[in-house]
Amino acid sequence: MSQGFEFSVACVVPTYNGRSDLARLLSSLEKQHTAFDLFIVDSSSTDGTGELACSQARRVVTIPAIQFNHGGTRQMMVNANPSYDIYIFLTQDAYLDDPDAIAHLLRPFVDEQVGAVCGRQLAHLDASPIAEHARLFNYPATSMVKSMADVPALGIKTAFMSNSFAAYRRDALQAVGGFPAHVIFAEDMYVAAKMLLEGWRIAYAGDAACRHSHNYNLREEFSRYFDMGVFHAREPWIRERFGGAGGEGVRYVISELKFIGLSRAYLWPSVIMRNFCKLLAYKLGQKEKSIPRVIKRKLGMYKRYWDSPYA
Repeated sequence: MSQGFEFSVACVVPTYNGRSDLARLLSSLEKQHTAFDLFIVDSSSTDGTGELACSQARRVVTIPAIQFNHGGTRQMMVNANPSYDIYIFLTQDAYLDDPDAIAHLLRPFVDEQVGAVCGRQLAHLDASPIAEHARLFNYPATSMVKSMADVPALGIKTAFMSNSFAAYRRDALQAVGGFPAHVIFAEDMYVAAKMLLEGWRIAYAGDAACRHSHNYNLREEFSRYFDMGVFHAREPWIRERFGGAGGEGVRYVISELKFIGLSRAYLWPSVIMRNFCKLLAYKLGQKEKSIPRVIKRKLGMYKRYWDSPYA
C-alpha cells in the first residue's frame, strides 16, 4: 500500500438520487494517492445514480429506499465486507480537493489507540456566508487526538464526528457493537462516544479535508435541529457523560455575528432568527415523546425514520 500504510481500507459511499454529486466525488477519489477498495450502496435511485455507480465502481449494492438507515446501512456494509482494517465513509455530496486527503485521514491510525478519525470539512465554493461560517467554526485546521481526559475542557465536542468524511478502525467498531440502527441520525457521534467510553481515542485530522456544506433554508435548519433534539433525548447518556452544548451554542452565535461583520449587517436578523429556530427545534425534539408521530414526521428532516420499527 502506498504512503507507508499497512492498512487494508474500504471506502463506503451511500447514495440516493445524487448523480451529479456522485460523479464529482468519484472523480476526486480517482485522484487519491492512497489505495482503497470502493463500495457504493445505492438506495434505489431513480435519477441514474445507480447506473453511474455500476459503470465506475466494481462493488455496488442496491437496497430498497425504504430500507436505508443511517447507522444500519453503514453497518450492513461493514458486516458484508469484514476483512478490512479501516472503513472510510463519505457522503455523496462531499468530494476531495487534495489527492492526499485519504492518506492524511489514515495517518492517525498509526496510534493503535485511535479508534476513529474525523476529517476536516471545507465549505463548497457556492456556500452561503452562514454555511461557510459553520464549517470554519466546527472544522478548524488544527489536528488533535481526544480521549475522556479531554471532556472537562471540550465537553460534548470530545465526541464530535461527521459521517461525511471519517474513518473507523474495524477492531474499535466491533468493540462498541458497530453503528446503531436505532438512532434517527448522528450514528457517527454515537460510535465516537462509545469508543471514548471504552478507552479508545478519537482523532480530528485538520489536514484531511473534503468539500462539504449545506445552504439550508430556515425550514431545513429547523428540521435538522429537531432531529438532533430527538437523538439527544433518546440517548441521554451522551449528555450525562460528555455534557451539553449550551455554552458552545452561545460561542457559536457570537462567532457567527463576528464572521458576518458590519459589512454584511443586513444578515444579522437572519442569523438571530436561524439560531432562535435551531434552539426552539432542538428543545422540541427533546420533548418528542409528548408529540404525536404524525407531527414529528412533519417537523423532522429524516421522515422515514418515523415509519421504522425504531420510532
